Amino acid sequence: MSYEPSSQLYTRANWPIAAAMINYPGTLPDGSSVQDQSAEEWAATLEDVADAGFTELDPTDAWLRVADLSDSRLDEFMSVVHGKGLTIPGISTSRKNLIHPEKGAEHVEYAHRVIDTAAKIGAQSVCFGFFDLLTPAQQKALWFWTVDGDKAPADKDTWNLAVSRVKELGKHAAEVGLELALEMYEDTYMGTADSSVEFVQDVDLPNVGICADLGNLVRLHRPVEHWWSMMEKVAPFARYWHVKNYLRTEDETTGAIVTAPIPLEFGVINYRAAIRKALEYGFNSPFLCENYGGDGLSISGRNRAYLRRILPRERMKA
Repeated sequence: MSYEPSSQLYTRANWPIAAAMINYPGTLPDGSSVQDQSAEEWAATLEDVADAGFTELDPTDAWLRVADLSDSRLDEFMSVVHGKGLTIPGISTSRKNLIHPEKGAEHVEYAHRVIDTAAKIGAQSVCFGFFDLLTPAQQKALWFWTVDGDKAPADKDTWNLAVSRVKELGKHAAEVGLELALEMYEDTYMGTADSSVEFVQDVDLPNVGICADLGNLVRLHRPVEHWWSMMEKVAPFARYWHVKNYLRTEDETTGAIVTAPIPLEFGVINYRAAIRKALEYGFNSPFLCENYGGDGLSISGRNRAYLRRILPRERMKA
């Protein structure tokens, strides 16, 4: 098996739109891990996902590391997933920086397990990144993105190491028929539209593209490139797409910038326009709905319904 773009073009009726599990902790109040929960406990959580209107989910490894489950436990988990009427179109990793100074090699090995697991369960996509764990100051903040985190090394040798590691992962993903998306995130090699495009062009594999998570950038309390300018640049390379939106207010008289999470259709990013731009380049990958704060799952469910309204009814190959 090798990577081939899907011959079936998704429409609003069947487009995979997954729920992210970022609203559920991986460590429970009693100190136990979701990794060790029973099938019945997993089912209780996934019932929330189904009740929010989703037919797909991404387990998102901040909640559950499916790649670290034994074969029998993975089978058990997938039985729960299917029992709730759900499928998994993609697996995302969170804060497993592929070039972390101490743990980068370990994260790459883990990423290989994610790829094998994604192929085993019938997913289409995997998503990796270069962003680290939250710093203590970020953990204390109401919104972690209002505090600067770690920054990617500026030297070319580390950039080349990152390219080499992604190329290794991309080739593995292609061998098992998967696409690989790299998540846009501030102060990493995917921290701007220009650097994201440059990076995937350096990797130069047809199945490796950009997770155009513009929300990660427009939420910053600092000047950023306009979302439309970013979208125009990354649209040709868009793959598995994490979508979320933010209110963003900029006061030109004082320089103050304030952001906050908001449902997809109300934020500063016009997703109707952004998606149409990606469609011009044949975008045909799953979406992942995310939202921080409050009942993020319910807001993600609302965002799913919004996407269903604006996605095309029909599509034809060019």
